[in-house]
Amino acid sequence: MDTKLTVGKLRCNYLYNPLGVETPNPRLSWALLSQERGQRQTAYRVLVASEKELLNKDIGDMWDSGIVETDQSIHVVYKGRELKSRQRCYWKVKVWDMDGKPSAWSEIAYWEMGLLNQSDWYGQWIAAPHTGNMEPSPAPLFRRVVSLEKKVASARAYVCGLGYYELYINGRKIGDDVLKPAFTRYDETVLYNTYDVTDAFRPGENVIGVILGNGWYNCFTKEVWNFEQAPWRDKPKLMLQVIVQYDDGSESVITTDRQWRVSTGPIVFDGLRNGEFYDARLEKQGWNDVGYDDSEWENAVIVPGPGGVLKSQQMTPIRITDTIVPKSVKEVKPGVFVYDLGQNISGWAQIKVSGPAGTTVTMKYAEKLKDDGDIDTSNIDVFVKSGEFQTDKYTLKGEGIEVWEPRFTYHGFQYVQVTGFPGRPTLDNLRGRVVHTDFEAQGEFKCSNELLNSIQHAARWATLSNYMGIPTDCPHREKNGWTGDAQLSAEQVLMNFDPMTAYTKWMSDFQDVQRKTGQLPGIVPTGGWGYNWGSGPAWDSAIIFIPWYMYLYCGDEAILEKMYDNMKKYVDFMTTMATDDILEFGLGDWCPPTGGPEGHKCPVAVTSTAYYYVDTHILSKVASILGKKEDAERYAQLARRIRDAFRKKFFDPDTGQVLSNSQTSLSCALYQGLVNEDEKQKVLALLVEQVEKANRHIDCGILGAKYIMHTLTELGRADLAYDIATQTTFPGWGYWIAQGATTLWETWSGDASRNHHMFSDISAWFYKGLAGINPDPEVPGFKNIIFKPNPVGDLQWVKAWHESMYGKITCNWAVEGNNFNMHVIIPPNSTGTVYIPTSDPESVMENGEPVSKQVGIQVKGYQDGRVVLLLQSGEYHFSSRL
Repeated sequence: MDTKLTVGKLRCNYLYNPLGVETPNPRLSWALLSQERGQRQTAYRVLVASEKELLNKDIGDMWDSGIVETDQSIHVVYKGRELKSRQRCYWKVKVWDMDGKPSAWSEIAYWEMGLLNQSDWYGQWIAAPHTGNMEPSPAPLFRRVVSLEKKVASARAYVCGLGYYELYINGRKIGDDVLKPAFTRYDETVLYNTYDVTDAFRPGENVIGVILGNGWYNCFTKEVWNFEQAPWRDKPKLMLQVIVQYDDGSESVITTDRQWRVSTGPIVFDGLRNGEFYDARLEKQGWNDVGYDDSEWENAVIVPGPGGVLKSQQMTPIRITDTIVPKSVKEVKPGVFVYDLGQNISGWAQIKVSGPAGTTVTMKYAEKLKDDGDIDTSNIDVFVKSGEFQTDKYTLKGEGIEVWEPRFTYHGFQYVQVTGFPGRPTLDNLRGRVVHTDFEAQGEFKCSNELLNSIQHAARWATLSNYMGIPTDCPHREKNGWTGDAQLSAEQVLMNFDPMTAYTKWMSDFQDVQRKTGQLPGIVPTGGWGYNWGSGPAWDSAIIFIPWYMYLYCGDEAILEKMYDNMKKYVDFMTTMATDDILEFGLGDWCPPTGGPEGHKCPVAVTSTAYYYVDTHILSKVASILGKKEDAERYAQLARRIRDAFRKKFFDPDTGQVLSNSQTSLSCALYQGLVNEDEKQKVLALLVEQVEKANRHIDCGILGAKYIMHTLTELGRADLAYDIATQTTFPGWGYWIAQGATTLWETWSGDASRNHHMFSDISAWFYKGLAGINPDPEVPGFKNIIFKPNPVGDLQWVKAWHESMYGKITCNWAVEGNNFNMHVIIPPNSTGTVYIPTSDPESVMENGEPVSKQVGIQVKGYQDGRVVLLLQSGEYHFSSRL
């Protein structure tokens, strides 16, 4: 066994060892590890077994794929025995290299099925008695004593607590996730979580405890999106099922029913959009453990469920990911203290305090300060119409040092105003708790320009702050799943993080809210708001672009199949809205530098019709990928018709002018493929003219901000894109950094939210346009990687990596005088197409030798000032003369 290949990173449906899997045929992926050149898989064998011991004997009683001759190592579909509810499946894989030599078997991984049928749920939905849903009530505590007389072999808890919940067994909190389950349209889909609770139980008496919060389910706060009128809205409720298997093979099922005991506790108020109030004097010590007297508690009542189908939450959870020590605390008025975290975040504050019982400490959160140093919420408190805004209150019990943080709300902030504190608080009395969907870092970009590094930092923080089970617009003012923001930022999210399970879940939300006509709302999920304002092709295109990007960046055909009918319905809806193949509805190039959010120079009809064209064009390609030939041809014809209509109405091929001749309209026509090859230079010349007129500043809203950087780069003017990116005067990303921004802002002027991700595609440009790491649309999922770096301006070096489904891709380059040096790593089972900038093709070397003499390199030619090379996997060091 001489092969250098080893197999690792075994994932099932993108997840490592997931519980609660519900797909009938899960998809298995692995990565190959090797630094040697030219390493790739030629065959695999997967074994899946019901017992780990069987795998140790190389027996796959569930599935033995046999030796399959293919280089496929991602999204391999399980084709074994039918999977049943709660079934645990162990699996391992070995591969063969190009010489036909097998690797060792991988480590053993597993997945476990969830509750596949609604009939697998034996419990009833329960709630606290005497609570209406119109006014907020204290958070209910639920308690159940269970006796386990045998030795527990395994135990699983399946839980859905609406809106949010915390689960305890014998006083111990189960799981490190928070704000669960993820938000859905509850009358269509309700998510449950699965936990391995084997170690939480002990012989004899045990106690299961649950606290419920209101969350999105009982959003009672009055605001402009009308969630208080959502059709699902009701008081908090619980469905829980614990299945215990004993050593002797028997099992017992613990479910929610009338026997559960209910009371209230110290959380006297929790509103997702308001905050949380906690009175520590009302704590019931030991309520979730054995030995507690619950004789004065009431019995739970049986209530109707929320209406949606219970489905397993198969996505990266929300967690507390970091704790920030404040930079400073200042007394801005007598008794009013303001903490500065130094970073705009999503989450909450944790407070440490001691003082007399009954003392109430109030924390209010903001991302701006007034001139006097106090907090300023005027830019974010405008849409919430009832209750306090971003306010937490803690009332002391008066017993030594007390540490508290909220459970069922979150805020967007950099500053915390503290009032009512007994004494004078120090930096030690408060911590910032960073909370968001716990994405794994899948990429990093750094360069010699610190301004760009600061913009990258801000883009990452804005992204993380705005993923709370759904991609939100901002973590404070709205918390809504605005579709346009998410589709515009999706490429950078896929380069920086691993949002695939989160995107898959969000696409299910689209299926739940899409009308029969195909129409979509501007926010997803929605309680009914946003179908007739806030939507439009640029926003709604998330239903097409995000599945397409998942295919492009992760090779995921399953998401295309899952969403195909919905994509089709949406394109057909646009067709009903079109007049002579032109569309004029939607928000357009939202938030340009001047004139307010809607003051864009580019007409809505230009950008909306362009999206109509691209959506239809992508749909045709998806139909072709899925083998739907008739649809592919039909939508290809429609796309050609829309393109012709766009060109006829908005474009003058003789002059290169596009209606309004703005930066956005010109770059839109180029970026969206509406300009023929021989016309591009004319349009580019006009675009360059517009950028020069603006003193090399951007003059676009959120749509144009995506188009312009990639368009200039693609057409050979990366230098101009770089100049735009590095401006520190208004308007521009650098202007925000110059004002002290640590996240991206909603408007170029900074007069609205200061934690938005809708302008974040510049981070994708850093990876693609500067570092040069690009997916290949012809060979998706980074099966082939296009490396096209752009040494521009005063950039001396760039270092970037991205963890693809196949492994880690690296592209580092540096300029030293007239020399260009480039370091590339291509993971096994992938290839690369490299474009090396040079004025002298003969100067291109790899490890000091001419490229034509090196193993694993094929020279394809010289074009547009670059030598083009085809590379096998492995590590390469190139040099050239610029």
